[in-house]
Amino acid sequence: MKIQDKFNLTGRVAVVTGGVGLLGAEFCRTLAEAGAAVAVVDMNASAAQGTADTLAKSGYKSLAIHTDITQPDSVNAMVEKILAKFGHLDILVNSAALDPKFDPDAMKKGMAPGAFEDYPLDQWNAALNVNLTGMFLVTQACVKPMLAHGNKGSIINICSTYGLNGPDQRIYIRDGQRVAFKPVYYTVTKAGVMGFTKYLAAYYAGTEIRVNALTPGGVFNNHEDYFVKNYSAKTILGRMANKDEMNGALLFLASDASSYMTGNNVIVDGGWTAW
Repeated sequence: MKIQDKFNLTGRVAVVTGGVGLLGAEFCRTLAEAGAAVAVVDMNASAAQGTADTLAKSGYKSLAIHTDITQPDSVNAMVEKILAKFGHLDILVNSAALDPKFDPDAMKKGMAPGAFEDYPLDQWNAALNVNLTGMFLVTQACVKPMLAHGNKGSIINICSTYGLNGPDQRIYIRDGQRVAFKPVYYTVTKAGVMGFTKYLAAYYAGTEIRVNALTPGGVFNNHEDYFVKNYSAKTILGRMANKDEMNGALLFLASDASSYMTGNNVIVDGGWTAW
């Protein structure tokens, strides 16, 4: 088999949660371009439909599904729709996650947004519910048709460099003033994603269901200049990632190009974690 053929996903069905996000939409497009039928799963129904329509207009097979990944009934209904439309399920990309939500009253309390000492319990609980419990529920539901369809599949969990290392809170300082903190839940839940990945990979020993993580570094998304400068100074390549620079790693993990890889983590961070 030629190396190019190993990346071909023709005939496979992929599910991307958080499919309208900055990276999620990129993942949907990448998988579709490689030949997969793609289910765009997101809480934002209209945006999911828009992403699916864009793929369809380019000649790709797609399906938009509004799903609350924290609710078992919603997740199970999502899988039923995928099976009804495409007949099977081969690839799962767990990309849905809460972005850091800072306490709007933190400044009034004399603390920068996201400060651990006063971080709201409701935001902590909400993040665990989406970032870990949601991933658990989606994977639990999606792996069943993989088992039924020849014990084959690729599960890709999106982690973060902040799940591997504690955040350097100094990069959230602007003009000598504390602007924010990366909140506690982000590191905790993303570290949990790595544990979940290793557990599942080991659990499905003896099958052809592979489970790996993809760990992006900081991706530019109209950040303020001070943050771009601070972040970039910590990477070997001296810049933030472009949103399409995770796509190669994502396709590698989804395809037969990574057929001898499970329980591992592909880090794409411009060298952030290398020094």
